[in-house]
Amino acid sequence: MAREEKAGKKACCLVSEVLEEAGLDRKKARQIRQQVLEGIVMLCQWQLERMKEQAPPSAARKARRVPVE
Repeated sequence: MAREEKAGKKACCLVSEVLEEAGLDRKKARQIRQQVLEGIVMLCQWQLERMKEQAPPSAARKARRVPVE
């Protein structure tokens, strides 16, 4: 019977129920999302800095021609 009740509900309601059962409310989910996005931004900034530090001089690396058949 419980399965039949859930089958008739909208997907957004089911997601809200699952999050509520897991102990995540809207505010907590937003905080987690913000932390994840800030972490991704920090990772990207760190990677860009690493790329700048390790960038070889432009004259040291030339493009080479490869014959195409």
